[in-house]
Amino acid sequence: MTQDLTPKYTVPGIEREAAGRLIGTLRLRLHALNDLHLTLKHVHWNVVGPHFIAVHEMIDPQVDRVREMADDVAERIAALGGVAQGTPGVLVTERTWDDYSIGRADAIAHLGALDLVYTGVVEDVRAAIKEAGDIDPATEDLLIGQLRDLEQFQWFVRAHLESSGGTLATGQVRTEEEAAAKGAELG
Repeated sequence: MTQDLTPKYTVPGIEREAAGRLIGTLRLRLHALNDLHLTLKHVHWNVVGPHFIAVHEMIDPQVDRVREMADDVAERIAALGGVAQGTPGVLVTERTWDDYSIGRADAIAHLGALDLVYTGVVEDVRAAIKEAGDIDPATEDLLIGQLRDLEQFQWFVRAHLESSGGTLATGQVRTEEEAAAKGAELG
């Protein structure tokens, strides 16, 4: 049973029912961003090996920006007349993905798994942009800006996983464990 997220009011120029659909899309983006910032901190805390400091220091600015993105999405939900559900229980209940599966691991192994995480997040943001584009250009613009940053973060991660010939070590993997193993082969 899907929850009716139609607000009692919304911003001028958007129908309440359309705002409800947009709020539903943004709720999943909020969950994904909250999950991503926690996953990034997990990687930051559990990375080891010769590339430790490079990865450790690369991750914190990503954490900060992803937290800002979550705040922007939550505020957009509120502006549309919705409720920004940011509690851990709601995130776990409503998310459509599994928890990050890599614990203490080599830096490159974590980056391999993180590449897969970013792929899922980026694909979902692109789908949300398409949906928002049919309803609200302001929300679409917000998501497009976030997409650029997320793609840049993935590029930073992939730079550690790419050969000089342009082959991505994690190119054909399907699970975080496989991605971590491929990354570890490079480390």
